[in-house]
Amino acid sequence: MRLPSKRRCAIEEDGKKMDQAPPFRNPFVHVLKFSPLEKAKSMESMLERDAGEVLLDTHKVDEQLLNGTMSDEEKFNGTVSDEEKLNGTMSDEEKLNGTIALMTVTLFPIRLLIAAFMMLLAWPFAFLASLGRSETTVEPQCLWRRVVDIILKIIMRVMWFVGGFHWMTVKGRRALPAEAPILTLAPHSSYFDAIPVTMTMASIVMKAESKDIPLWGTLIKFIRPVFVSRSDQDSRKKTVEEIKRRAHSGGEWPQIMIFPEGTCTNRSCLITFKPGAFIPAVPVQPVVIRYPNKLDSITWTWQGPGAFEILWLTLCQLHNRFVVEFLPIYTPSEEEKKNPALYAINVRRVLAKALGVPITDYSFEDCQLAMAEGQLRLPVDTCLLEFSKLARRLGLKPRNTEKVLQDYGNRARKLEGQKLDLDDFAQFLDVPVSEMLRDMFALFDEHEDNCMDIREYVIALSVICRPAKTLETMKLAFKMFEAEEDGAITEMELAVILKTALGVTHLSVSRLFTAIDPEDTGKITFENAGLSSGSCHVHHTESSLSSRKLRGTANKKTANGICPDFSPKGHDGTIDGLFKKHN
Repeated sequence: MRLPSKRRCAIEEDGKKMDQAPPFRNPFVHVLKFSPLEKAKSMESMLERDAGEVLLDTHKVDEQLLNGTMSDEEKFNGTVSDEEKLNGTMSDEEKLNGTIALMTVTLFPIRLLIAAFMMLLAWPFAFLASLGRSETTVEPQCLWRRVVDIILKIIMRVMWFVGGFHWMTVKGRRALPAEAPILTLAPHSSYFDAIPVTMTMASIVMKAESKDIPLWGTLIKFIRPVFVSRSDQDSRKKTVEEIKRRAHSGGEWPQIMIFPEGTCTNRSCLITFKPGAFIPAVPVQPVVIRYPNKLDSITWTWQGPGAFEILWLTLCQLHNRFVVEFLPIYTPSEEEKKNPALYAINVRRVLAKALGVPITDYSFEDCQLAMAEGQLRLPVDTCLLEFSKLARRLGLKPRNTEKVLQDYGNRARKLEGQKLDLDDFAQFLDVPVSEMLRDMFALFDEHEDNCMDIREYVIALSVICRPAKTLETMKLAFKMFEAEEDGAITEMELAVILKTALGVTHLSVSRLFTAIDPEDTGKITFENAGLSSGSCHVHHTESSLSSRKLRGTANKKTANGICPDFSPKGHDGTIDGLFKKHN
């Protein structure tokens, strides 16, 4: 599989072209680059001090060496190595590692303890203000509640200040609740996105389980969130109804802050907006969040540094920058009021323009593909995200997955590797030729000779439909490629299978094939590959893929983001209506 060198301008769900071409960078992956230059700039003052001390010591050493006044014992016990003496200074990487180590044992624990203390300090005020509150009505904001609200904002501001967010830039004017009852924030990239929540004390949509967390639950309940329950099947519908009720209250209820992306990304683009925030059909105020730091220790995606590592590196930085910009209120047209998906698309376009980033219809469902647990972990540059997006838009994800995949597999096997052109491909899938189908065809047209192997499509479809069932995908692939006489495949066929399953263009499987075929027969079967017993040899592909730097893949299904998806299935175009119906 490969991404085409020339990609067509994608089409939005409303039929309009995207403002910019879809990004090549995977939005669900964040690689924290430890560039000495970037890190040196992020801790400039500290490094200048360290470098000055090192240069001073080095000059002293050089003078002693030239004068012959340094003893052998001093040379041996000295803090500067012989190599450092010759070079005259330590490398930037060594200085940086020393700085992070110093920050870890000094600044980090101090900041962490003070931040924890501020949370404890906020708890009694939040508890007091939450007493006697009704969940269905808003009490008059009496004087003592206003005082508590101000005190809590001050405490939270001190907490962020201690964490390195010394100056926060606020642009634009925040609308009143009566003007725009819903604030839509983007991009959503970190748990530090809670900063605007604490600045405004606006309500948010939270998982119902959050209110039972000691200390944190009390603080959450103070801002009167809308809770979504996993155990209640009707919870999404109830959540939307509650948001509607508050949004149409004429400004009596606090504003609701919603992150319509529904999950965290690396801010390289804006992914599909969930329509839940737009179903009430009321004016919204788009809000832009930026973290213009030299070293991006903020971003928390599904693949990349974990939550604690992000916290550690952020608190080790001397200063962290944060910018929030309130854009003009967006009032929906009559057409947008009737079509929440269209409303979401147009608001996303406004936010993307303000951010200067492209938009793409990658969605949370594509993110789930990236984090799925299986024997094969997808590389960060996999083409399968693009394939998954196109399959969803074309309605090619079957409801009856197992039956359809087996049917496709049997039909593909009968073709015996026969190449298909675009018309044949459309006929195989029983869909009309379209621009999106051309884009999908191009993913498998590696040699740009207008033909493809349909078996590769079946493998890719199997991966995105059942990402955690790697062995089932391998079994299906072997069935399509194996020879009738002995049920075996060759090294070249194995390379095609694994390249497609990983969504990459180039892959060497020589070491893997040799490990499976020690007798050098030139063929392997599903059984002697150890796949049927579950002891999957495909783990060896990770060693052969080491040059592709597959670090940063998700090993655990840990949720990130502070605003869960609450869009009812009937309103979410990516859930209902985009499945291809198969008999």
